[in-house]
Amino acid sequence: MNRLTSLIFNSNPTLGALVLRVPVGIILTAHGAQKLFGWFGGYGLEGTGQWLESIGLAPGILMALLAGSAEFFGGILLIVGLLTRPAALVSAITMLVAIFSVHIENGLFMSNNGYEFALSLFAATLALTFQGAGSISVDNVIKNKLEGSR
Repeated sequence: MNRLTSLIFNSNPTLGALVLRVPVGIILTAHGAQKLFGWFGGYGLEGTGQWLESIGLAPGILMALLAGSAEFFGGILLIVGLLTRPAALVSAITMLVAIFSVHIENGLFMSNNGYEFALSLFAATLALTFQGAGSISVDNVIKNKLEGSR
């Protein structure tokens, strides 16, 4: 297996990543669906884009598309454990943007629209970036097939 595929598909062969991946993936997918499609009480692409533009993230529609896609598609990838490291890294960066552009000035606590929830998602996605998808994942199946083909 070459270095790039090893970097993407290798992971710690435990169940710990599964326990982290699935709920974080569900949360991210739901938040992305709010931004992209207006599901679960969200504002959809247009409404999210207008809000993002109002806080200085312009062009708003593009920013909403990027954030929503990172969360929605990245969350789906995390749930199934496919391209986990790249999906987790993109999600971690998205959470950093949310922390510093929306929540930081409100302090830590969610009750004040603070950054504690985004920080938790950042920590979880950063951990998945480093550890990979784990033993029960599509990444692991791909890794095993690539190693078997040598």
